[in-house]
Amino acid sequence: MTGDQSIDEFCYAWGILKYAHDTDGTAVESLDLSDERDRLDRAQRDLSRKQHGSVNYLTQQRVVARRHAELKQKRRGFLHKLSNYYATEYDLVAVEGLNVAGMMQFDSNSRTRASAAWSTFLRMLEYKCEREGTYFVAVDPRNTTKKCVSCGVKTDKPLWMREHSCPSCGFEADRDANAAWNILARGLDQIGMGCPESMPAETALSTDTVVSAKRVAETGSPALTGGEESPVQLWMFLHWFQ
Repeated sequence: MTGDQSIDEFCYAWGILKYAHDTDGTAVESLDLSDERDRLDRAQRDLSRKQHGSVNYLTQQRVVARRHAELKQKRRGFLHKLSNYYATEYDLVAVEGLNVAGMMQFDSNSRTRASAAWSTFLRMLEYKCEREGTYFVAVDPRNTTKKCVSCGVKTDKPLWMREHSCPSCGFEADRDANAAWNILARGLDQIGMGCPESMPAETALSTDTVVSAKRVAETGSPALTGGEESPVQLWMFLHWFQ
């Protein structure tokens, strides 16, 4: 799913446009599990047509279990590779804590799946950061989208508005890029390091690089090219709930 999709498509696959956005300008797309879900749905439909308790029913039960395992394995593999990359490449990883209240906007099934996936990702990220000696900070997600990283003024935005345009100072940026810098600032503040040396309003935000989840799954990294490590890195959940 890309950032150009409509609000209807935006509500598909856990209700988010992309999985995450960082302060290096990388936006990682959500993992496409449509094929796995289709296979699981077909297997479950086939199971419903079998006579309960029959040999065919028991055989199809095993097929359904395999389809569940395939879906779970693909999702966890993606999360493991993504969390490992950020834990090993950077000195600080600041993330948004889970916004349970914000998730109440969506149906119960979407909330359950989205919250479970993000919680799993944060657990992976936290223990890997601890293993690698990387700072891991979870910050309060409130108003990270609304607050202008340049001047601090808060502006309400509907979910479909994907750009930040401050009516006070005129600073413009991608909605999630603005939020990413706010999360980074909060993370640095929590560990007593103060604000970044240069904020995006001073350095100008680069154009976002959209990376497919497939690339992450295949290479274990969202980085398109090699280069020097950044001293500070932020990971954030996309703001589909604010």
